[in-house]
Amino acid sequence: MHRSDSDIVLIGSGIMSASLAAIVKRLDPGLSVQVFEVAGGLSQESSDGWNNAGTGHAGLCEISYTPAREADGSVKIDRALGIFEQFEHSKQFWSYAVASGMVGDPKAFIHAVPHIGFVHGADDVDFLRARHAAMVEHHFFRAMELTIDGARIGEWAPLVMEGRGSVPVAATRMERGTEVNFGQLARELLLWLADQDRCSIATGHRVVRVRHVGQAWELVVQCLKSGEMKSHRSKFVFVGAGGGSLPLLQTTGLPEVAGLGGFPIGGQWLVCDDSEICDRHNAKVYGTTPPASPSLGAPHLDIRRLDGRRQLMFGPFGSWTTKFLKNSGRWTDLPGSVQLSNISTLLRSAIHNRALVRYLVGQALQSMDHRMAALRGFYPMANQQDWRLVEAGIRVQTIKKQDRGAVYFGTEVFRAAGGSLAALLGASPGASVSVSIALEVIKICLPQLLDSTDGHARMKQMIPTYDEDIKRASSAGLFAKSAAKAEELLQIGQ
Repeated sequence: MHRSDSDIVLIGSGIMSASLAAIVKRLDPGLSVQVFEVAGGLSQESSDGWNNAGTGHAGLCEISYTPAREADGSVKIDRALGIFEQFEHSKQFWSYAVASGMVGDPKAFIHAVPHIGFVHGADDVDFLRARHAAMVEHHFFRAMELTIDGARIGEWAPLVMEGRGSVPVAATRMERGTEVNFGQLARELLLWLADQDRCSIATGHRVVRVRHVGQAWELVVQCLKSGEMKSHRSKFVFVGAGGGSLPLLQTTGLPEVAGLGGFPIGGQWLVCDDSEICDRHNAKVYGTTPPASPSLGAPHLDIRRLDGRRQLMFGPFGSWTTKFLKNSGRWTDLPGSVQLSNISTLLRSAIHNRALVRYLVGQALQSMDHRMAALRGFYPMANQQDWRLVEAGIRVQTIKKQDRGAVYFGTEVFRAAGGSLAALLGASPGASVSVSIALEVIKICLPQLLDSTDGHARMKQMIPTYDEDIKRASSAGLFAKSAAKAEELLQIGQ
């Protein structure tokens, strides 16, 4: 269904748009909200279970979230702390969504699974020791276990140790990690939204242009079934279209967009469907990022629950593509995004990132034997006949003129036109911190929703610690209480 005007438009039906739409509607039930999605179904791109790692990113096992040791041998954990706090916001909102009936059975989208950081080799073992020593000092990570005993690691993750030999190994484990089906969660939130007054979702509709006209935004929207072009006006626009965000931003004519370019990176997984193998692995095991690899994620061996069954997934492997979206993208996306305003940015980036381009092309061209060799770094006894290659999602890293050709991997909110338009750029840790990103958008673009006593109270119901700093030592009790309540409602560990 498609309205002709609304208070808020969200382009894209992934977890970012779903989170923002659900929260703003709860803050002000009188708002009219319109969602446009180019695909025929909801949340089929980056949020879909097959297109992301499904990790509840909280800094528990992701070794890349803690940089190399300082000169004194210590490890800084600031980024891991920030991501952990953001994920707590997500869990609190999801638990509220369950308790209030916005979504159904939490076991349909979230499960408890141990998060393990695993390394081998003397230098990496020493690093993991230092990382663990720093992390257990904080109340977020006090329950983190460390072992250098291969037999103990074998109890945690049998496949990882079988056939490994005598190389030094170490691992950390947090029992309270999670696996999340972000696509399922997004679909449930959007179906709830569609049932609310003055809210509509239009699938199979492509937004082809976004222009600022007077005090509003005018969108030109094409119905893909009929080919009909329609006009829609809105006071606020959120572009949460993943890889499709950059081309839409380029239609706005905003000076803030000039010079922006896009760098698409595809992904691939090795997947095992053998139930006997899958039943022997119950963890998300993350390693270190190889020196030759860009920051598109360290390799990991994960148990997943997709399509109603347990599967084992390893990756990600990078690949070169010119498409900006896996299903709805076109091979002309990258060349079509080149403009006079960004051509120098793109050329500088191409020169600056030649190693990255070579890496991606090499990843795409590597044989199954090479991919299996990488897998055997985590699962030494892996048999090639048990694994198949699956295409994952596509992420588009935005390249900015001021970055002088560098490509930074992360997630950021793009804000323009006095806050009447916002867009999500980047990826990791993306979906896991979607609620915190929604909060950021509300604070900088829709602050009136929080200014009133009623708005503040509604937000505290949804996210009890949204205005608290639970990283502080004095907040350890508050954190423990809020985390226990969220996990009980989400049935994590039950």
